[in-house]
Amino acid sequence: MEPIGNVIKQIVKQRNLGDEKTLENQALHDPDVQAFLKQNADKIDQKMIRNSMSNLYEFYSQKTHPNKVMAGYAPQLFLNGKVIDIRYAPTRAKIAQDRKKAAQRRLQLIDLPARLHDVSLSEIDVTDDRNNVLALIYDFLKKYKKDPHQKGLYLSGDFGVGKTYILTGLANYVVTNMNKNVIFLHVPTFIAGLASHFDDNSRISLQEEIRRLSECDLLILDDIGAESLSQWSRDDVLGVILQARMDNVLPTFFSSNLDMEALQSHFEETRNATDPVKARRLMQRVRFLAKEIVVPGPDRRNSLH
Repeated sequence: MEPIGNVIKQIVKQRNLGDEKTLENQALHDPDVQAFLKQNADKIDQKMIRNSMSNLYEFYSQKTHPNKVMAGYAPQLFLNGKVIDIRYAPTRAKIAQDRKKAAQRRLQLIDLPARLHDVSLSEIDVTDDRNNVLALIYDFLKKYKKDPHQKGLYLSGDFGVGKTYILTGLANYVVTNMNKNVIFLHVPTFIAGLASHFDDNSRISLQEEIRRLSECDLLILDDIGAESLSQWSRDDVLGVILQARMDNVLPTFFSSNLDMEALQSHFEETRNATDPVKARRLMQRVRFLAKEIVVPGPDRRNSLH
């Protein structure tokens, strides 16, 4: 691939922006060029300036008439031996954009709207209803920076109080600031879609899905308790995932309209049987992985979060 500098030089030569002397004069009087010359006055002489005019003009031209080829990059002057040279560095806006894209790749939303990628923890309204849960979220983040093996939280509360929204802010903070991989999974939709794995490659694809959920740096199980479970989906899918995360002490968060006691009752009843023993075993894993915190408040679904 041709160096960026060579591409720009060709672009500059192709432009018809005025006579050479005028353009050179404009380049030399550019405030950034003047600042660079003053900053390096003890190292630069007139001969160096003359020998570097093409680079100074390129710098000025790219500043005043930026080419789309270089969108996101800004010219910089630097001393390269006896020549004032030019290089291109990503702008702050591009760095921020690239960082955001990288973070989005580290946060996988499964059966959840893509707009959740834009939720920022710092922008979540701090109200009396949320003081406790947000304090625990920030306490978790503080500890998680030092040790990745931390207990998560189980956010219970009524429909629409902002449980998913708060956990999305947590997820985006972790992927942006800690370079961790997070999977945010809507449990009812995931469980309902398990039947789709029963095709020719079902066993391989399902086992891979279970492995990813079991091993990701941080897992968030959203709306757990709203799913319709079979014995198989409870014991061989959800149970396996939670057991693996418990064994490896991997942070796991939950949101639910049910408190933990009600969730245990939910786990007892599957489509074909009632099994309180297996429900208790599953809840042991949930309780090991997460501390319950009730999120009170009004339904915010149709208002600002």
